[in-house]
Amino acid sequence: MPFRPEPPHQHGASAKTAVVLINLGTPDEATPAAVRRYLKEFLSDPRVVEIPRLLWWFILHAIILPFRSSKSAHKYASIWTADGSPLKEHTEKQAILLRGYLGERGHDVQVVYAMRYGNPGVQKVLQDLKAGGVDRILVLPAYPQYSGPTTGSIYDAVFAHYAHERNVPEMRFIKHYHDHEGYVHALAASVNAHWERYGRPDKLVISFHGVPKRTLLLGDPYFCECHKTARLLAEQLGLTQDRYLLSFQSRFGKAEWLQPYTAPSLQKLAQEGCKRVDVMCPGFVSDCLETLEEIAMEARNMFIDAGGKEFHYIPCLNELPAWIAALADLTEHHLQGWPTQLTAPMRERLEKEATLIRKLASEAGAPD
Repeated sequence: MPFRPEPPHQHGASAKTAVVLINLGTPDEATPAAVRRYLKEFLSDPRVVEIPRLLWWFILHAIILPFRSSKSAHKYASIWTADGSPLKEHTEKQAILLRGYLGERGHDVQVVYAMRYGNPGVQKVLQDLKAGGVDRILVLPAYPQYSGPTTGSIYDAVFAHYAHERNVPEMRFIKHYHDHEGYVHALAASVNAHWERYGRPDKLVISFHGVPKRTLLLGDPYFCECHKTARLLAEQLGLTQDRYLLSFQSRFGKAEWLQPYTAPSLQKLAQEGCKRVDVMCPGFVSDCLETLEEIAMEARNMFIDAGGKEFHYIPCLNELPAWIAALADLTEHHLQGWPTQLTAPMRERLEKEATLIRKLASEAGAPD
């Protein structure tokens, strides 16, 4: 593939800096056609499904897409809001709030968001940044724990885009922040706020997205990083090992995945006499299908049907002020050395955006 045409180079123009918050993605609509497009892009990624391409192409197009799209669309419809996809809505708000927090700290940086699959796509966002004169980019994955199928795939998308660019910007990547103090503090703050309102459960279940076990055996650090997040969170909450359980959700196919599995674990807890569980998903920073439908709906039903009495889902960090502050701390650390001092025109622009930022912060529970 030839190199793409470049915008005219502006000699003497000062380079701009941008932060790109990249999340997994979501269908454009909760319809079978939109879900099929999304699943095709997602499940065609060799990072996501590591089996021979020809065999997987047949399985994907002959079995999964024709039959799973309608079923998944029904699930998406159950969580869709008036504003559309919850994941997209939260990711967009996080980007707006992060820009405001960084501006208040004196940084002249753009903050935009992209989706690894779906819209706005990584390539389109990076092209728009170049057209706007951005020549320094910090990539911030919305995955606290590193894994090849998630963060690694973001790297692939970014590198693939710039493989066909003549003028490549200066790049930095945040690999993980599973043990970042601010991130763990924000998780603990969300749990404590929930407990102050509803009381404590018999067991806190900390559920992470699952991946095949072979990824661990082949060197992926995800399993270990999930365990470290859970341990640090339990320490902040003052929980002993018998008061919490780490598990993995979203198993797909017949291969062995990371264990213990969330659904069977919840059923077992109920059968053993556990009356109330609280479930949280620290691997997701924005609520989405896997948290709102798989956990808050399906897992709840499994627990109650197995004899449990009370099930609480603790929402993701979303726009929690402690989380946006942690994002700002993390971003500031990785921006070090780049000239990002706020200029007068940027201050004026941020002041015009202040009403929206204050509105979002107020909705998230931040003090005035």
